[in-house]
Amino acid sequence: MPLRTATRVLLPITAAVLVGVTLSACSSGMSLTQQRQRGYSISDDAVQQIRVGQSTALVTAVLGSPQITNSFQNENAWYYLGEKVSQTAFGMELSKERTLLVIYFDKKGKVVDTERLGIKDGKSFTIDSRRTPSYGQDRTFIESIISSI
Repeated sequence: MPLRTATRVLLPITAAVLVGVTLSACSSGMSLTQQRQRGYSISDDAVQQIRVGQSTALVTAVLGSPQITNSFQNENAWYYLGEKVSQTAFGMELSKERTLLVIYFDKKGKVVDTERLGIKDGKSFTIDSRRTPSYGQDRTFIESIISSI
């Protein structure tokens, strides 16, 4: 009889300890959010190395190849975009920091100007979800198959 009462007391305590150890193991190394870096990691040291009059080869050596290039009349612009994102375990992403580095070159390939932009320099806009009406009927995939028989 005393063995049964000891088992009744120890079983819930053992279960509680196992659950506690399991939960603490999960929470120590795992988090509901992860910090990620997208694009370029644009450091202040690298930006300070880029000066007016330097060549495209030197800019490529310091920063690497640009993500986007754009040609204007007598100038070229190179764009480097870096973003720090916080991603939740459910797939939702929140942009914590975004940096756009623009380097302008003249027609000889020499740096004319640099510009560094952040989230506060941009504008937010909402995307209009209205649809353009089409002539005829809007049918689902199955309706269009059935109507063609």
